[in-house]
Amino acid sequence: MPANISLMKLIQLAVLALCSQAALAQNADRQFISAARSANSLEIGTNDGKYIIKPYSAAVVETTFIPNGEQFDPASHAVVLAPTGVATTLREEGGALEYATPGLTVRIEKKPFRISYAYKGKPLVAEKRGYRREGKMEALEFALDGDEALYGAGARAVGMNRRGHRFQLYNRAHYGYEARSTLLNFTIPMALSSKKYAIHFDNPQTGYLDFDSKKDGTLSYETIGGRKTYQVVAGEQWEDVVANYTSLTGRQPLPPRWTFGNFASRFGYRTEAETRAVVDKFIAEKIPVDAVVLDLYWFGKTVQGTMGNLAWDKDSFPNPKGMMADLAAKGVKTVIITEPFVLTTSSRWQEAVAKKALASDATGAPGRYDFYFGNTGLIDLYRPEGRDWFWNIYKELKAGGVAGWWGDLGEPEVHPASLRHGSKGELGADEVHNIYGHDWARLIAEGYQKEFPQERPFILMRAGYSGSQRFGMIPWSGDVQRSWGGLQSQMEIALQMGMQGLAYMHSDLGGFASPMLDDELYVRWLQYGVFQPVFRPHAQEEVPSEPVFRAERAKSLAREAIRLRYAMLPYNYSAAFDNSQSGLPLMRPILFEGGDGGVASTYLWGRDFLVAPVTEPGAQRKEVNFPASSKVWFDFHSGAAHKGGINEVVQVVPERIPVFVRAGALVPMAKVVQSTRDYSAKQIDLHYYYDASAAASSGKLYDDDGASADAHAQGKYELARFSAAASAAGFAIGIDTEVGKAWQPVARTYALKVHNVASRPRSVALDGKPVAARWDARTRTLELTLPARAAMKAKLSVVL
Repeated sequence: MPANISLMKLIQLAVLALCSQAALAQNADRQFISAARSANSLEIGTNDGKYIIKPYSAAVVETTFIPNGEQFDPASHAVVLAPTGVATTLREEGGALEYATPGLTVRIEKKPFRISYAYKGKPLVAEKRGYRREGKMEALEFALDGDEALYGAGARAVGMNRRGHRFQLYNRAHYGYEARSTLLNFTIPMALSSKKYAIHFDNPQTGYLDFDSKKDGTLSYETIGGRKTYQVVAGEQWEDVVANYTSLTGRQPLPPRWTFGNFASRFGYRTEAETRAVVDKFIAEKIPVDAVVLDLYWFGKTVQGTMGNLAWDKDSFPNPKGMMADLAAKGVKTVIITEPFVLTTSSRWQEAVAKKALASDATGAPGRYDFYFGNTGLIDLYRPEGRDWFWNIYKELKAGGVAGWWGDLGEPEVHPASLRHGSKGELGADEVHNIYGHDWARLIAEGYQKEFPQERPFILMRAGYSGSQRFGMIPWSGDVQRSWGGLQSQMEIALQMGMQGLAYMHSDLGGFASPMLDDELYVRWLQYGVFQPVFRPHAQEEVPSEPVFRAERAKSLAREAIRLRYAMLPYNYSAAFDNSQSGLPLMRPILFEGGDGGVASTYLWGRDFLVAPVTEPGAQRKEVNFPASSKVWFDFHSGAAHKGGINEVVQVVPERIPVFVRAGALVPMAKVVQSTRDYSAKQIDLHYYYDASAAASSGKLYDDDGASADAHAQGKYELARFSAAASAAGFAIGIDTEVGKAWQPVARTYALKVHNVASRPRSVALDGKPVAARWDARTRTLELTLPARAAMKAKLSVVL
């Protein structure tokens, strides 16, 4: 038996050696010819084309292959970072060139030809065959390590580690999907690796992203044409990878503060009277609400035949301007749906044709085709007439009081390959399909920047592309089934999209598709929704999506969840500020904390909360993955301590889902308001989770007016930084407030609540002077109020 084992090992080693040699020789037909260095790039000539290697930063390098006979296309729909001023070195050694930034090194081996990448001395990835053409498809191919996990490829539900799948890159709706979906509305051409690097393929044309589906160690990007360009993005930590990627493709501006409130939404409110009544019922039931969302009935009485009217149906909404003004006076914004389809039966068809606003057919005439809603044309975002016509409609609606925009069907939902885009029909449908939603969001964002530069737009979109976050896009996960399977897929989708820059990915809370009445499912979905970026229940109208119309028990539990959402506004808004500055997502996989990269069932909300949604009916127990990055995690509701670095089964109750807070966390919260219009940061409840194991910790409270565009850049903000130092002998808490140059600080009171204080303190001092504090032996909490002070700088010292 030992002899047989030894023989098998020898055979395995021989096979591995042959595979390794084959990988090194994959480019045997590509011959190195020359190398030329310029100020900002390195050009490598080969027998079949040339490579241009260009650094964007110490951690981001772009590589483009241009086959013989083709011209370089410099246009990127994703990249906004300027590649200037990056220090590089070039050296030749042992038949290879090494072109290096202070972080990334690109190694070009001459014979056999091979390009590989390393970050601070650690190998990342190498081209396998590199560029190849097979039939009508072009591809870029890379070699993977045997144990390398892969993430990315947009919004999918296939498991966190997506290696082993071949993904189509063609944005498409999947109506009524549940626990699994291989193709959804956002197909981002990007792979992220467990080795802490990303490859972004900078080409929006349709194709495939193959995450080693043949199990031969190959990552392959396949496309119908266009740029053969990719960026390698690296970092020492996951936070660095995300920060470097979003520095390349743009960061999400802070949305309006009301984005973090509760939405009243369904398919759909049919009349002005119904809309008003729903908002009034929220107020009467004391359930906070910040926005009402109007589906397609605002412009037509029927689902079919009216799309493209894009004007108020005055029979159903006789006084929309007055309605929206009245709702605004109650603290409720109005969001309306718009679609890019103009039906031939709509009131605007002739206008759209006359204005040359529509995509064309092969003859140059407006393209017409049938889909569910009727015979239609598609607004052409790639010709100025189409953009101007569409934007002018938005301007007119905004003037009447619309506060936010919902862009639906923007994949586009039906987009025949024969359709032509651009002033001369120079762009095929498949060339622009995956960036249509991206450029639709751009249209609105750039319109606001030009004509309403002081306002933050709200842009809810069902499809997008790499970098869509920089337009303020709020993506959602499409028409998910109202089922437990539908709920189970949502954490993975949101976490993966956050890793890819689109940190506001969220779901229709409660599920959208099918007339399923299941109060337990509904409540569990809303409880999860407290800890996802946007809290927006939405569904088909047969079963109400709004808590005010549910059974009393479900309504009560939903109210509790929504009130918690509003109590967390200071924490959530501060996490959103962090996202705008660094790209760090609001929902983060425990992978970021060194946890299991295959887990989506437990995740981080901001930096300090650990959330484990309940996704099974009748659940009484839930397995929670406690990251080792904190030695202790405290139950947010009971205060019970849990050890980090283990998986633990915890008890589940109907009233809440398992939520925990890391030791040392400093969490700002606020009093619950009916609408964020009434929100104020003048009184903050600051929770500190004391534990001697968290020797040093920090937190923050970011505040501005919640509405002004670029408030932080303009100095219209206040940023309170919290710090804590802890030991077995006691702890100290510091508050240091930074005030923007254009901000007038107000006096703020902090009600401080310290958790896990096992004994009465021997002394409590504020800025060196004794102060009174209340210690509760039963709850093990210490409470005191810091006197109101503008731009507070203070230090609290507690001796135990």
